[in-house]
Amino acid sequence: MGKAKMFKIRGIDSFPNVFQNPHFTNPVLKNFEGTELNLKGKWRSDVFKNNHPIVMELACGKGDYALALAKKYPQKNFIGVDTKGARLYTGAKNALEAKLDNLFFARMRIENIMLFFDAAEIDEIWITFPDPFPRKKDGKRRLTAPAFIKRYQQICKPGATVHFKTDDLPLFHFTKESIDELGLKMLYYKEDIYSAPLEFEELEIKTYYERQHLADGRTINYLAFQL
Repeated sequence: MGKAKMFKIRGIDSFPNVFQNPHFTNPVLKNFEGTELNLKGKWRSDVFKNNHPIVMELACGKGDYALALAKKYPQKNFIGVDTKGARLYTGAKNALEAKLDNLFFARMRIENIMLFFDAAEIDEIWITFPDPFPRKKDGKRRLTAPAFIKRYQQICKPGATVHFKTDDLPLFHFTKESIDELGLKMLYYKEDIYSAPLEFEELEIKTYYERQHLADGRTINYLAFQL
């Protein structure tokens, strides 16, 4: 592991806007002081200290979407979730510099997400450019596999919207199949969203990875469905 990466991983230990689950076998979160916290069902009261809706970005990477949305919607709360500390460092640092008190980050495994959030605690989810896990045997690891969507149902309010944006067309089609399999309502579905004027201004936000994909000539796809 390079020195820069180690610096970032250690750096988030001191960030007051980051909570971490040190090991997946022990379902507790620690804050920057090293204090163990039970935040399940308490994110509004103990973290954001308001009753605003909570929007979650899963596999947030550098937190580009969460940052842009937090700036755009100050009356909403945002949580960026990822397992990679080096990636979270960038988003958390930028959020601190921008003094965004409506944005926090959580370092945890997404498959364990229901251990840290209570039923109906989340109002909306964004999944932007996750690992497509292209091998068939890895299908269950995809964040839009039915098993993952069922986890989201456990922590989201009934009728919550899940937004999904990807450059990987096979993953996009796989996601539609997952939604159909679970009998969920598709709210929007479009391949190659930049081939025509965008219908939602939130889609104008581009992550670090999306900018790379566009530079490589790839097309971007977006769908939204209701839990």
